[in-house]
This record gives sequence, structure tokens and C-alpha cells, in this order.
Amino acid sequence: MSLDPSIIATGLALAALGIFAYRHRGSRKQSQAEINAWKQRLEQDLRSAREERNRLLDALGDAFLLVDADTDIRFANEAARTLFGNRELLNRPVREAFLDPRLADAVIRCLETGESVQSRVVFSQQTSPRGDLENRGVNAWIIDAARLACPSGDSATTRVIIRDVTAEHQIEQVRKDFVANASHELRTPLAIINGYLENLLDDGMVEEPEMARRFLSIMRKHSDRISRIVEDMLVISRLESGEANALKVEPFKFRSCINDILERLESMVRNQQAEVTVTMPDPALVMQGDRFYWTQVLFNLVENALKQNPYPGLKVGIGCEPAGDNIRIWVSDNGVGIPSADLPHIFRRFFRVEKHHSQQEIKGTGLGLSIVKRAIEAHGGTIGVTSVPGSETKFLITVPKECPTVPSE
Repeated sequence: MSLDPSIIATGLALAALGIFAYRHRGSRKQSQAEINAWKQRLEQDLRSAREERNRLLDALGDAFLLVDADTDIRFANEAARTLFGNRELLNRPVREAFLDPRLADAVIRCLETGESVQSRVVFSQQTSPRGDLENRGVNAWIIDAARLACPSGDSATTRVIIRDVTAEHQIEQVRKDFVANASHELRTPLAIINGYLENLLDDGMVEEPEMARRFLSIMRKHSDRISRIVEDMLVISRLESGEANALKVEPFKFRSCINDILERLESMVRNQQAEVTVTMPDPALVMQGDRFYWTQVLFNLVENALKQNPYPGLKVGIGCEPAGDNIRIWVSDNGVGIPSADLPHIFRRFFRVEKHHSQQEIKGTGLGLSIVKRAIEAHGGTIGVTSVPGSETKFLITVPKECPTVPSE
């Protein structure tokens, strides 16, 4: 029996359709598998890119944060976490996370206006931007906030960079204080000189030569004081400007420095009926360093002892001895001493030790001990001081035998 051609055609069509459906079903499964694989690769690439971004941002020295349109922090790099004392920052509003309103105000102003904001914020000793009561102190930060460009319809994101400029702020403050103190120290002798000049310009002074000579003598004394202040300011400026790296380092006998300063202070020692003793187990001891600055160190320390104790009977001791890889140097006296409250501050520029009730006003530039400390540090050494009022005040210096400073060529 022969089959109807139409049936055969239909059967073939159904077979072809079945084969097509079978193959199409396999293709769909394969496509889905490929899509899933692509998705996994994209997710992995996204995770890798995000991790790489985080590594790069963590390598930044400045704090970097991302803040969304609701003012919540969405990202904070390692520097930001460290800057805020490792407090929890993510997903917290900036007003809650930053503690200080000035920081939050800068970010919110940027979010609201779309304009970049840069602000310098200085925290007093009574506040801490980190929220830690133990480490309060003067802090200075610069906060820089700017809106990031985003596709249409996406919520605005603000990137925030916070730079800790506390060290620069402190240096700037020290310079301001230095100028203010120097101006004050120079103003007094200048005013005295101007006052006596006005008297000398008076016609009546011509007939009183003795009075005129006395006025000129006073003016000369205050002129010398101005010269000493300027000289000390130049010395300390050189030490702090980096020129200390070019000290004239050479071997010299330390005893020669002692002899120089004793010669310069001979009349002062004699007039005060003071006694200076030198203790050196090895008088021929040779040091490596800048002889000019070591002479300045000894001169300032001994002169300071004499000025603080302008009474007969003062005993001043100068000593120097090897101590392993170091050399130990000291200057001591048996004068009125230094109050314990002043000891931490005596190396500050223009700091004045509290005057003892029996002391006259101490004259000086207020820079001597600052020069001492910085000159010693330039040679890789340290200085400390102990004082028992009425018994002994002792400045102890420890310096390497080999000066680490490279001589200038």
C-alpha cells in the first residue's frame, strides 16, 4: 500500500520540526550556560577592579571618603580610618561620623550647592576630632570636598579628601611666635635708645658732658643687646633651616673650646667672685664636630649659670669624658636652680625661667638654650637637665664620638 504523498510530506515536516526543536532546546541550554559564565566572569572582574581601587586608595597618604546624596559615608580608605582613630565610619551620616560640625558642614555644603569646598579646620587643645580624650592636642586639617560626575538619573556622590597638616600648622605657629617674641625683645632696647637719644638732642645736654657720657654708655649697652639678639637669631635660623647638614665637621680638642669660653667670660667670673672647675680625665680628648657650635654650646651654658646666679660663691663645673661609643659632657652649678615646673620648657625660644624672689631681673636674648639644644641635635646628640634648687643644676650632653653630619665640601 502506497502512502499519501501529503502524509509523507507532513511526517517529514514534523520530523524536521522535531529535530529543529531538539537542537534549539540544546542551543538555549548552551546559551544560558554561556551567559552564566559571562556573568561570573564580569562579577569576578568587578570584584577585582573594586579590590584594586581600594588598594590604590588605601595607598594614598591622605584620607579619602565617598559620601552619597543622603550624606552617608559609603567608602573610607585606610588613612581615613586611621585619622579618625579606627572608629566605625561606613554607612554613618557625616555629622555623626565626623563629630566636629565644621567638617560635616563642608561636605554638606558641597552636596547642596554642587561647588567644590576647601576649608582649613584647626582644633584646640580642648577638642579632639578623633573622639579620643587621651590624645587631645592642637590639630589642623584641610578638608577638600567635590561632587563627582555621574550619569543622568544617578544620585550625587561627593568625594572627600582630608589632609592632616598639624605638623605644618605647628611650624607656622612657631614662626609666628618667633617673630612676635623677637619683635618684643628688640622693641625694649630700641625704645630705651630712642629715649636717651631724645634727651641727648636736647640743647641742655651739651652743658652736661658727664650726663651725656652716661647716656651714651647706656645706649651702647642696649645696642650690644640688639646685636646679640640678632646674632642669636641668625645662628638658630641656620640650625633650623637645614644648613646644619653642612656643619664644618673636623677633629678638634674639646679642651680648646673650654679655654676659649673661659677667656671670654673671665671678667664676668672675676666680678662675680665665681669659681669654675674643669674635669677632664683626658685633656687631649679629640671630638668630631663643628668647633664653632660646640664653643657656642659651652659659652651659652656657662654664661647662663653666671647670669642666673650673680652672687659671690657660685661654683660652676665643666666636664667631659668618654662613655662607650659616645662622649658625655656636662655643665653644673650650685646656684638657685630651676623650678621643676620650668624644666620641660627651658629649651623653648624666648622662655624665661621664673625669677627667684632674691634674684634681680635676668638679662639675655632668650635664645641661648634653644641654640644649645639645636646645635647638639645637629651633631646627633641629646641634652637633658636636672635641678635641685640650692644644691645642683646640671646639663648633661651625650653625643656620638663620630659625628653623623657629613662635612660640606
